[in-house]
Amino acid sequence: MKRVTIYTDGGCEGNPGPGGWAAVLLWNGRTKEVSGGEPATTNNRMELMAAIGGLTALKEPCEIAFYTDSEYLRKGISEWIVGWKARNWQTRGKTPVKNDDLWRALDAATRGHKIDWRWVKGHAGHEHNERCDVLAGEAIAQVRQRHRPEQLKALLEEFKRKSEGAAVAAEALFSL
Repeated sequence: MKRVTIYTDGGCEGNPGPGGWAAVLLWNGRTKEVSGGEPATTNNRMELMAAIGGLTALKEPCEIAFYTDSEYLRKGISEWIVGWKARNWQTRGKTPVKNDDLWRALDAATRGHKIDWRWVKGHAGHEHNERCDVLAGEAIAQVRQRHRPEQLKALLEEFKRKSEGAAVAAEALFSL
């Protein structure tokens, strides 16, 4: 298996708000950068998208040293996910796992790889983590360029309605 190092970061301007994500992949002296953004999202969703984007950029199973500054991402994929899957994507408190769509996608993206999930302190001078932060910021800027302020506002309101609607539906389902 090839040994690859991946750094990721995700963020938002506002939480929720316009968001961006990025991954830097390092292998055999080569560097590959991938990034993207969404007009209405959360920091946690962008952290998950960064991991998914980094892993799906690989063309074959690899041994990966995976660096993230998100404990939500690291603990979620290396600790919590086993219980969530055993409980049919519910938390210990019997509520739906937030962002389960992306957790499921990330779970699928990890298959075939051997991954060592590592935490790195964000904004602490780690070269590749800092690069991810820059790329995620650029992705947010591109989102802002593609959408007028009133479009971003409308998309954010729609995102909030959907998020609140999902929480209400889940509460009703679990109160039966």
